[in-house]
This record gives sequence, C-alpha cells and structure tokens, in this order.
Amino acid sequence: MRVLYTLLATLALPFASLVVLWRGLRERAYWRGWSARFGGGAELPGEARGLWVHAVSVGEVQAAMSLVTALRKAWPSLPLAVTSATPAGRERAREAFAADAAVDVRYAPYDLPWAVRGALRRLRPGLLVIVETELWPNLLHECAREGVPVLVASARVSARSAARWTRFRGLLQPALGATVTVAAQSAADAGRFTSLGVPAARIHVCGNIKFDRTPGAAVRERALQLRAHYAAARPMWVAGSTHPGEESAALEAHAALRTTHGDALLVLAPRHRPRFAEVATTLEASGLSWLRRSATARDPADAGGAAAAATASNAAVLLLDTIGELEDFYAAADVAFVGGSLVPIGGHNLLEPAALGVATLTGPYQHNAPDIARLLGDAGGLQFVGNGAELGAALLRLMSDEAARVRLATAAQAAVAANRGALAKILGLVSDLLASPPRPRP
Repeated sequence: MRVLYTLLATLALPFASLVVLWRGLRERAYWRGWSARFGGGAELPGEARGLWVHAVSVGEVQAAMSLVTALRKAWPSLPLAVTSATPAGRERAREAFAADAAVDVRYAPYDLPWAVRGALRRLRPGLLVIVETELWPNLLHECAREGVPVLVASARVSARSAARWTRFRGLLQPALGATVTVAAQSAADAGRFTSLGVPAARIHVCGNIKFDRTPGAAVRERALQLRAHYAAARPMWVAGSTHPGEESAALEAHAALRTTHGDALLVLAPRHRPRFAEVATTLEASGLSWLRRSATARDPADAGGAAAAATASNAAVLLLDTIGELEDFYAAADVAFVGGSLVPIGGHNLLEPAALGVATLTGPYQHNAPDIARLLGDAGGLQFVGNGAELGAALLRLMSDEAARVRLATAAQAAVAANRGALAKILGLVSDLLASPPRPRP
C-alpha cells in the first residue's frame, strides 16, 4: 500500500511544485529555502547526531517553542533543527528562534522516500520529535529504516482521523509498530494510537504541552505598548484565527457592541496569510473605518480606501495582517474570541488567551481539542457562542461588567496552571530515547 501511496505522491509532485511556484509570485516565502522540501539544504554542523523537531504550521510552532527551549537547555551540545510545512510556520519559527543561532529552521521534506532520505542525511537526527500529529508514511518508514526513533509529543488524533487512518492501516502500522513512541495528550488519544498500531508499552499519557507554555515578560510589555497605541481609553477585543464566515460574524458582533460602546476596537486576525487581502476587501465593503496592522509601520495613506481615513486611535477595526503577533494582541485585549469554531474547522488554540488571563469566547466546533474546551468550560473559564448575534450579546455583557470578565479570565488561568507538567514528562521520554542504543534497520 505504501508503494501505491508513493506512486500517487510522485505523480502529484509536479502539480504541487506548480502551486508553490504560483503562490511564490505573490508570497516569496514559498520560494525561500524550497530545496529543503526535496531533501536539500545545508548539513547541520558537527558530528553528533542531533534533534529534529517537526511542527507543521504556526499553531504547532507556538506549541513547540517551550519544548525547543527546554531541549536546548538540556542538550546544548546537540545540533537541533526545526522544520515546518508552511511558509507561515517556517517564518514564525525563524522569528521565535532568531536569537539562538544553533537552531536551524527549514522546510520539512515532501513525503517521498528520496526527499526524506536527503533530509535525514543532512540533519543526522538521533531523534525525531513530531509535535501533536503529523503521521507521514514515508517519513516514519525511512526513520525506521535508518533506526531513528520517533517521538510524537503532545500527541493527539481525533476519532474521525483515527477512523480514516484505520481504513489505510497498512500505510502506517509497520512504521508505527517499529519506531514510534507516543506522548499522548489524553487517555482517549492514547487509545486511538493503540488502534493505529503503536504498541501499548510505547504509549504514555503526558498531557498537553500547550499548558506548559507561560507567556514571558516581553509579551506583557508588547501588549502594553499595543494597548497604548490602539486603544488606550476604549474597549478592545480580538477575533483570532478566523476562517471564512467568521469575519462576517465578528463584524456583526462588533456592530452590536458599538451600539453601546461606540469607540470599541475589533482586532481581526484571519488564520491564514493568503486570506488577508480577501478580508481587507470585506472590511472595505463594510463601510467601517479600518486599518492594516502592517500599515502602521509606514504612511497610513498607503493602505487606501477607508483604511486611509483611519488612524490608530479611531479605527473601528484593525486587520492583523502580520504573523507572530496574535499572542501580543490577545494579551492587550479585554476579550478574545478564538476562531475556527463557529464553522466546522474544529477550533484553534484556546490556551493562548486563557493563559494570559483574558476573558475567552469560542464557538461550538471544538473537535480539534475537545478535552481542552471541556476542561476550560467546566472550570467556568470559557463561554460558548453559536453565531454572530450570540457573540455580540456576550461581548456587550462582558464589556459592561468588569467583574464578569475577571471571573471568566481568572477561572481559565487557574485551569491552565493546574494542568501543567507535560513538558517534564516529554523531556523524560526524550532522555530515555536518546540514551537507547540505535535500533537496527528492520
């Protein structure tokens, strides 16, 4: 079955390359470092077998930050590479680890045997750590073939994904059984990995590493500066990681909020960079005064249209069209709405605003991380809304009742603090795997 998969992936490669070339015309980040997708790139320095951490996109990179920092502290002499599959993820990783020259950031290889072998030759990993869930058949097979252990850290797999993989069990089961250790987020995730073929002895319930990420002082300092610049004396809320359909719901809610808080600011942060222009068009058509975050670094008149008439102090909406600043804006806000949840995407990272002590709202679709949503909801630290009207009503109540905002935020922050500890358990597994003798090729 893996041979057929590889054949289909090889046939798809020219089309994937054309897509990258086309997108690169508008966004050069698609082209930079592209050779790594084919297993190219520079070899890591030194002779020691190092660490390879793979985080597929921005959310996983955010989750991996505390892990990479801890790995560098525990094994400072080992070379360490961080890979991502998306331009936004690669850019976020480059920003996050810019101060540490020993962390090499590049694209992950395509899941083709020759590309993966090229990456393994250049990275020379003694251990591959996959953050959350990225189960690629050829990547796992080639690691097993080279005797490279794989740790899936803070691992999760939904019931739907597990059922899909079970139908193609032959693709993954040999590699999962040979080389993979799982640090599962929950007992339910552990059970699903067992059904996929990971031996029970190599599955450990460690919790979610996202609970262990604590916002640094720099985040708070940047948040104070943002609040002073954009909303020093007016209410401010963030709709983060939004998808099509959620921007219109956010604007509906913002209109309701401005009936009583006429100077309120909405910071609108689409999940994916390619949609920035689309959302800008929506804002232009809305008639609201709005501003691009990226335009504040240059002449605001460059933004054009309604954005040209807006300033940082009077814009009704700020379009967050930059990467890596969402956490700072969450920290600056009175209320946060986490997207991917009013539409059937499955929800995004609720822990980011919760850990910051920000009153958090979200929608009903939470199948990406149902345990986190349930935990925060049961603790009284999360409010669910079903549409734009409900979002607007919740905003009106919270913006008018500081005590209610504080109760919601405090309960969420306490729930996050009570569930930390996954990082220490994962580091223990890393230590064990690095200390184990290399596994022979099957």
